[in-house]
Amino acid sequence: MPEDKNRATAAALLPLVGGAENLTSIAHCMTRLRLGIRDRSLVQDEALRALPAVMGVVEDDTYQIVLGPGTVARVTPEFERLVEQARTTTPEALAPPVSPRAPAPAPSPASAAPSASPSAASASAPEVPSETPAPTTAEELAAQGAALKARQKSRNSTPVKLFLRRIAQIFVPLIPALIGCGIIAGINGLLTNLGWLPSVVPALAALASGFLSLIAVFVGYQTAREFGGTPILGGAVAAVIVFPGVAHVTAFGQKLAPGQGGVLGALAAALLAVRVEKWCRRHVPEALDVLITPTLTVLVTGLVTIFGLMFVAGEVATAIGTFATWLLAHGGAFAGLVLGGLFLPLVMLGLHQALIPIHTTLIEQQGYTVLLPILAMAGAGQVGAALAVYLRLPRNRSIRTTIKSALPAGFLGVGEPLIYGVSLPLGRPFITACIGGACGGGFVGFFNQLGDTVGSTAIGPSGWALFPLVKGNQNLTTTLVVYALGLAVGYLTGFLATYFFGFGKELRAELNADPGTAAPHGAPAGPTATGGPAAPSTPAGLGAR
Repeated sequence: MPEDKNRATAAALLPLVGGAENLTSIAHCMTRLRLGIRDRSLVQDEALRALPAVMGVVEDDTYQIVLGPGTVARVTPEFERLVEQARTTTPEALAPPVSPRAPAPAPSPASAAPSASPSAASASAPEVPSETPAPTTAEELAAQGAALKARQKSRNSTPVKLFLRRIAQIFVPLIPALIGCGIIAGINGLLTNLGWLPSVVPALAALASGFLSLIAVFVGYQTAREFGGTPILGGAVAAVIVFPGVAHVTAFGQKLAPGQGGVLGALAAALLAVRVEKWCRRHVPEALDVLITPTLTVLVTGLVTIFGLMFVAGEVATAIGTFATWLLAHGGAFAGLVLGGLFLPLVMLGLHQALIPIHTTLIEQQGYTVLLPILAMAGAGQVGAALAVYLRLPRNRSIRTTIKSALPAGFLGVGEPLIYGVSLPLGRPFITACIGGACGGGFVGFFNQLGDTVGSTAIGPSGWALFPLVKGNQNLTTTLVVYALGLAVGYLTGFLATYFFGFGKELRAELNADPGTAAPHGAPAGPTATGGPAAPSTPAGLGAR
């Protein structure tokens, strides 16, 4: 029966994105089905948002449909199967085969938010402009949020931010393995502490550590794939980093250590391999290409990696780990306050993607990243703010329905529907949500400063979904309690700040107008005709993994 449900969801999605011939790529991450769209005008945004299984949509370098953790991994294979069937049975299925690397055409701000007002689309700050009428229904909030997102997306399309986005895409396919191995590591630690199943513990340790010991190879493979090279060559040059034989090599006056440089070295090596390979493709005669190009790519890049990149990347990785440890040990409360409070704006600016290699480096070095639990507090502040909006607008059934439908995902760390569907379009609640995140981050950072380190063994999950991955330098119970209390502080502070300071009297009166008032352009308030929530258009945010 679950398979039938997933197949039905996939079947409902396909015609609403323009059919199989309108797709250039299909992929998924932790929470989203990511599609390359050939003709944006064929996508039916409102009908997609109306589907009960859809939590929201995201327009970025790909068109992303938020389905939630677990669900997306089950729906995607069914969706791919339907696309393949459509392309092999219909005469018009002349589109090129699905390729995860195929770029999707970037939607214009106008197409991203057709119902948004011009003043909202041209605003220069993320909050609702003062001259724009306050949105009073979920549909108006969704339109306002889409306009804000479209404007921010155009401002994020700088070379540096586009490069960071591509770097982030390298690590997205690795997240499921990081999560699985992280949970196994937690189970193994629990069994070790309890003294249970001693014969199984070594096997679990091998399962938990095997992927991380070779993660550099996967990073090299994904990097070459993302930047247009041959993936296996990227993996080959990165493999030298973890090869035990490098221990016999001397570089910069010292012996190399297997794994030195880690994911940063693999990233740099694969990027260089792509450049060398592309140079060879242009200059090597076609008849000799199959022999010379891979040989030169591995030889040149491998030597540069062994005698340069491994040492440099190793020094950088060590500095990152040392700085993170020092920062939280000496200024944990303040650092947590800043990181937790600024994470949502970082997401809007596209700068949060620079943290992904840092998280992965810390996990590789220390077994967990101390930054993710602090950043997760931003989601807690967002949930608290949404609860306050829900209580402060008792007569606005439309907005309350959106909040009610998005809150379960918010508690699990998928905060985009609440951010761009509720708090950001309203303006001030977005700021109070950041205050909640700052207080929660400061709380967790304070305990790090006291010596009770709270980390995560994987990236991707947030909110309650992070509990199975929490790890620290104290016993598991203490670490879990600190993280749980941090979430509670984030919820409570976000709620109180929004409840008392999130609305002016006039705005609250306007939002609490007659609940029977119709939405603009005749759109009905509240749930959609199909029974699903009026889910907003959402950008990449906390659930971007």
